[in-house]
Amino acid sequence: MSVTVSQQWGERLRKVVPWGSSTCSKSPRLMPDEPGVIVRGKGCRVWDADGREYIDYRNALGPITLGYRFPPVDEAIRKQLESGILFGHPHPLEGEVAEMVCEVIPCAERARFLKTGGEAVAACIKLARYHTGREHVVQIGYNGWLNSLARGGRVGPRQVARSAPPGVPEPLSDLHHSAGWNNTEGLEMLFADIGDQVAALVVSADYARMPEGKTFYPFLRELTNRYGAVLVFDEIVTGFRVATGGIQQYFNVTPDLAVFAKGVANGMPLSVYCGKAEIMEKLDRAIVSSTYGGEALSLAAAKATIETYRTRNVIEHIWQKAERVWSGFADLFRQYGIPAHMKGLWPCIAILFDGDAPEGFEARFYRAAYRHGVSLYNIPYVTFSHQDCDLDETLERMERGVKEL
Repeated sequence: MSVTVSQQWGERLRKVVPWGSSTCSKSPRLMPDEPGVIVRGKGCRVWDADGREYIDYRNALGPITLGYRFPPVDEAIRKQLESGILFGHPHPLEGEVAEMVCEVIPCAERARFLKTGGEAVAACIKLARYHTGREHVVQIGYNGWLNSLARGGRVGPRQVARSAPPGVPEPLSDLHHSAGWNNTEGLEMLFADIGDQVAALVVSADYARMPEGKTFYPFLRELTNRYGAVLVFDEIVTGFRVATGGIQQYFNVTPDLAVFAKGVANGMPLSVYCGKAEIMEKLDRAIVSSTYGGEALSLAAAKATIETYRTRNVIEHIWQKAERVWSGFADLFRQYGIPAHMKGLWPCIAILFDGDAPEGFEARFYRAAYRHGVSLYNIPYVTFSHQDCDLDETLERMERGVKEL
């Protein structure tokens, strides 16, 4: 079998970049079926170095919510580029976008910017520790590599540390505690033991079990109120997807602080940490500072993105198209006896494989999808650019793929 250009790039990357990518989850593991590199995208489709086209549901692992090369966002970036990228004083966009954030996110009385979600979560943890005068942090789910410190915590979206994570000193790990999603009994026991020492509880959603948030998020709000801990919502994935204002808007539970990243600027590197003024104003002492926090191209993209959400039915579109395509997947699974199912809320659905699935079946499934031009992820996403014709073509391609299985 001849080696494709895309595959050559995948091997070339592995020789100089650990994991073959600076982002672990982007490293291709299923070549030659999976593309080694992607060179361009438009709308809801991407192309590899050999010109192979894929209908894309990975969406850069979530940041692309409107679509690749979405015209209003790209135009805003081009326009700002003519004036400059970064300056030695704030750009007006920093104020404009912060005002917009405070208008569309329920908990946001003040907002500030960084570049990645993980560092924004770290900023919230530092701020909560200063605000409360406490040191311990309880974390539910994956909150970025920077914050993967607890024994038994997630060091990756699907990877759990059994002891203190590699590279983390034991005394630092001892201050972080991993808790399970919707494990109310375990959380009650943990807080009964160290509740007066907990500075923050940081929670990201379990996507397959997200409907349980209807009762779990109110429980977390009451628990942290009772013990005086800061409640932090990691809305890196759920923000600008489940609702514009994220899971807090969807379930009507307001945290003290929240982090938004993927989706806020349609792929440009930008994260938001926001929340109550009485806590956020303490950043004049609990210092968090980054040269690139107010970078103007990303802020221009964020302004255009948020304006699109405010003037067009983006969230409604994502929910409707997601339900249509993932219901179609579920029908294919049933029709062809595929040992898998879809679970969760439509915009952040999870593809789960049954416990009795043959060994290696999951990899075979994704290989078949790639061979037929569908780029999937275990949490696949629909964008504002996916239209009914794209969904129909996706299901046609996937039917050909599952027939092979």
